[in-house]
Amino acid sequence: MGTWDTGPFDNDSAADWCGALHDADPALRPELVRHALTVTAETTGYLDDHEACAAVAAAAIVASTLPGGTPITSHYAPAFLAEGGTIAFSEDFAPLAVRALTRVVGENSEWFDLWTEDGADSPDEAFAAIADLRKVLLPATVDKDQQALPL
Repeated sequence: MGTWDTGPFDNDSAADWCGALHDADPALRPELVRHALTVTAETTGYLDDHEACAAVAAAAIVASTLPGGTPITSHYAPAFLAEGGTIAFSEDFAPLAVRALTRVVGENSEWFDLWTEDGADSPDEAFAAIADLRKVLLPATVDKDQQALPL
């Protein structure tokens, strides 16, 4: 894993995925985000770090569109977002992003294994970044009538 910091875009896999999202037809971008989240959320075997990192970046993008979300400013995020562009998501994206993040930090995940192995730099910060995303995404998993949407 080529990682230089603990943020959602601070690794080679996320940066590559973000470049592809930036280059994609704007009409296809929401489905590319959905795909990254779904692949991770539905993986039942060992979760590869590349998929996990793409899902974390995708979740950060979804979270950025929600109240309390952090605006996208990273140089490694899709340039159209860092430059003030937008992407619209339906309400089912937040629960999907929560499921994907839960899978990333769960057992049988290379992302988890790499951050918890001896000698990993700043694992607490990496897990805190995921927790911060979940804090923004979780309120969006409740519908208008305060019923939890399926996770």
